[in-house]
Amino acid sequence: MTTPSDPGLDAIMSERRQLINLAYRLLGSLADAEDVVQETYARWYAMSREQQEAIDVPGAWLTRVAGRICLDLLGSARARRERYVGEWIPEPLPDRAEWPGDDPADRVTLDESVNMAFLVVLESMTPAERVAFILHDVFRYPFAEVAEVVGRTPAACRQLASSARGRIRAARAPVTPVARQAGIVRGFKQAWEAKDIKALVALLDPDATGVADGGGLVSAVLEPVEGGERIARYLVDLAERAPGLTILERTVNGQPGLVAQQDGVTVVVMAFEVVNDRIRHFWAVRNPDKLRPWTAG
Repeated sequence: MTTPSDPGLDAIMSERRQLINLAYRLLGSLADAEDVVQETYARWYAMSREQQEAIDVPGAWLTRVAGRICLDLLGSARARRERYVGEWIPEPLPDRAEWPGDDPADRVTLDESVNMAFLVVLESMTPAERVAFILHDVFRYPFAEVAEVVGRTPAACRQLASSARGRIRAARAPVTPVARQAGIVRGFKQAWEAKDIKALVALLDPDATGVADGGGLVSAVLEPVEGGERIARYLVDLAERAPGLTILERTVNGQPGLVAQQDGVTVVVMAFEVVNDRIRHFWAVRNPDKLRPWTAG
């Protein structure tokens, strides 16, 4: 095992943040991403010193290994999610200023490739499409290197990324300035606190969809709630059944969102997609296993 006195240790460990960022985008789960990075480093240190020194670019080797592990996990995730209780939503992330712990290598860079709407579209892709797209379009790896991860030809990987790009374009909504999003989410918060159905309906798209994820560990609606008025009535009913709920404005995956706390403990994290000044989608994560970054520290 390499010790801290190894001059190559810093160079190898400096790749950790890149690997965390890659694995989270591929898997939509910080917990799974951390496991992937741990396994990637375990494989590196399982090699002899001679084998390690024979690798010209260790960072590229680590990325390939992490990508292959993620590809395998994405394949098995489909079967796991068929058994998942209710809807599965990617794990929400707090703003970097609120990230628990002091190690910046564990933080995910919050850009448009981690907003909740984007991650949900990624969930609709095949594992190979997702890996090819993220490696090439987000991390700028050439298709020759993507091919080594996916196990297909560069031309096939180019087609996979193109197909994924088409899915993204089909789902992409007009961009709403962040300040405008924040104002709409704030209005949603105030209307929810006031239990004002009319105000909520005015802020929601008539065809809005709300999705909750309790993972079978806490109570949550098992199917998406559709329609602005139906969602508004559902939210008011929730507020009446949880009188001690405190709702806070927070950044969720780089976008304006809300956090609900009960007795100081985070119990719900909500992410939003705002289109034409109305909320078209919101995702409410209740599964406590996915709220670790919001409850630590």
